[in-house]
Amino acid sequence: MRVIQAAVLLLVVLLWQGLSALGLPEYVLSPLAIARALGAALGSGELYGHIGASLLRSLPGFLLGSAVGVALGLLAGTSRAFDEVLTPPVFLTYPVPKIVFLPIFMLWFGIGDVSKILIIALACAYPAFINAYYGARSTPNILVWSGLNMGASRWRLFSRVVVPSALPLIFAALRVSLALSFIVMFAAEMINSRSGLGYLIRDAENSLRFDLMYVSLATIAILGYAGDRLLGFARHRILAWQEAASA
Repeated sequence: MRVIQAAVLLLVVLLWQGLSALGLPEYVLSPLAIARALGAALGSGELYGHIGASLLRSLPGFLLGSAVGVALGLLAGTSRAFDEVLTPPVFLTYPVPKIVFLPIFMLWFGIGDVSKILIIALACAYPAFINAYYGARSTPNILVWSGLNMGASRWRLFSRVVVPSALPLIFAALRVSLALSFIVMFAAEMINSRSGLGYLIRDAENSLRFDLMYVSLATIAILGYAGDRLLGFARHRILAWQEAASA
């Protein structure tokens, strides 16, 4: 499967490079031109400050939003009182694009990084909440009944039965939340920012630096892919028991 994926990607790159040799608009760079521009930006050090600024916004927002979403989702999935209080507003506001709250957050928390981190956290909290909620509710009843019959306390039942049962859906939510953190970060940085990859794309567009636009997009894609691979590695390590049981 991985060989097929690599072959398809290589085919797309070769086709793109071939079309560029036939002549494309100046704002459509070839893969080789993008690679050269990326190497030049890394060599000059121009890119590192913007990468650091973006990560200092997206990662805290991702961690904060995911932690709060998972915690509240597990509570709502295991407690009828929390379920009745939390799930209606969450499912009511879930379809609303979270970036529309950025002007309000800027009024409340200022135009600095705090408002951007919080809007990223808000976007990440929703998928984390929903998946943790359904993960907790999908815990097999027989496991719960068995734990109660064996005298397990509610906390032990929660930590040893409910949480492990919900972990596969929680990791799925974390992958979605990580992607959302980069998407919302990019949008937030295009408003009242002086650093970051989103700002760099806006600045490159204004100055017609198409090479920097593609470099910024490629950098966001690389960072997102690397983060997703790290989550996949963590999932494999933590849920090794599940993979062994299903083998």
